[in-house]
Amino acid sequence: METETKTERYIETIGRRKTAAARVRITPGTKASVTVNDLDIDTYFKTDEQKRVAVDAITKAKLPVKFKITAKVAGGGLSAQAESVRHGISRALVEYDAELRKKLKKAGFLKRDPRSKERRKFGLKKARKSPQWSKR
Repeated sequence: METETKTERYIETIGRRKTAAARVRITPGTKASVTVNDLDIDTYFKTDEQKRVAVDAITKAKLPVKFKITAKVAGGGLSAQAESVRHGISRALVEYDAELRKKLKKAGFLKRDPRSKERRKFGLKKARKSPQWSKR
């Protein structure tokens, strides 16, 4: 049997972008903290831009509640991972408070970015680049 109290309840969601997938858990708490793959966000994401992108959803929401956020990320590059964390956090915040949906949707944080690398086709050098054509 589960004997969790209301304060220890977490919301788990999945955020994706290209081939990166992030499993995000948010828990309401007393102080804000973000960990990615068991590392602090400052250690995991090297650039300020990636850190900002990852926590953009929280800053946009402007909630008075502080959250403990843990994310497990796999696949893709660091930028795609940062965006997948943002997608996961956005989904979790909407589950936490449905009123935030309008604000986060307008910012484009709830849309999964479907763009990915196109496969290489037979007879071509790359996805669309064809071999050099010669008349004779």
